[in-house]
Amino acid sequence: MNSDESDDPIHVRHKPPTVLERPRELVLACPPFRSAVNLSRIVRAAGCCGIGRIIVEGPIRLDKKIARDGAEQVELESRRSLDPVLIRMKQEGYRLVGLEQASRSVSTFDYRFERRTCLVIGHERDGIPDERLKLMDDVIEIPVYGMPFSHNVATATTMALYEYCRQLPLG
Repeated sequence: MNSDESDDPIHVRHKPPTVLERPRELVLACPPFRSAVNLSRIVRAAGCCGIGRIIVEGPIRLDKKIARDGAEQVELESRRSLDPVLIRMKQEGYRLVGLEQASRSVSTFDYRFERRTCLVIGHERDGIPDERLKLMDDVIEIPVYGMPFSHNVATATTMALYEYCRQLPLG
């Protein structure tokens, strides 16, 4: 071993998270999911992305083994209905962005997130209801190249969160 080499391993597992320069201004709004697994996976992904707030329509059903540290990192709010909350968020300057395959949806490849965004997630089977879609400023979708026609809701949400973080890496 020459003097330039060290005893440190080349790769270190579980390095500390990247420090954000400022808190993320992305809020997730979720419908009542059929499966606690989907919300739990979304909470875990949100925690990894430094997202601080998720608003859930209806009761919060969470599997903490799946959500892991996200359950402590993310503030979860339960609301009887999302629509009044979304209207208020829009008035507060949030851009309402639906994650849905729709006639005028834009691919995440082409969409530019605004820092202050409320990402509205659809139900596993029914998507975002038409009346709620009308509240959206934008609708984005994850491209699909084969069958089935759409990704699992937790998977699609994770990809959209990743894209938001890629575009705005430090908050």
